[in-house]
Amino acid sequence: MADRSHITLYSGGHKGTESKFGRLAEEWGIQEVNFSFEGHVVERSRGLRELSPEELDKGNVSMEIVSARMGRKFAQANKIRKVIQTIFHMVNNGYHVIAVGWIQPDDTVKGGTGWGVELAKLFNRPVHVYDQEHKGWFTWKDNAWVAGAPEIEKNTFVGTGTRNLTEDGKKALRSFFEGAFGPA
Repeated sequence: MADRSHITLYSGGHKGTESKFGRLAEEWGIQEVNFSFEGHVVERSRGLRELSPEELDKGNVSMEIVSARMGRKFAQANKIRKVIQTIFHMVNNGYHVIAVGWIQPDDTVKGGTGWGVELAKLFNRPVHVYDQEHKGWFTWKDNAWVAGAPEIEKNTFVGTGTRNLTEDGKKALRSFFEGAFGPA
């Protein structure tokens, strides 16, 4: 992609994977939008977009649905609800979903990252996860995870993932940027 200034990363600016995505986007000259909400602490302020309560409501979904889709319960549903709503805005705006975390035996991804991955599946978006345990990229294809590196075909993508980004995860993200966008 020749003109990177027309590419936009949508993220949440959180510690770990999301802030690493943001630093790499800045290094590569890619636009960055970080969705947040009042009172939420983020690490990245570049492209910060604080969602109003009305905007957050557009991403509202029953926590029972989230729990069923993710195959687990959330102990502090009220606390995570705004994060879930914010993730909706990320995935709704970005075409490709690129995540870092851990793929679970039930094919979900651990933590809040998993909701972004599940939304990508529901929205029929290309979704790729760097699994830090297996040290490899996986693509959701034909209702299963298959080994495969992410490719970017559109001008928007979502960068999300765990707060506990490993050194291998950091290297995988840099390699992703190099492969998708060329040298910095």
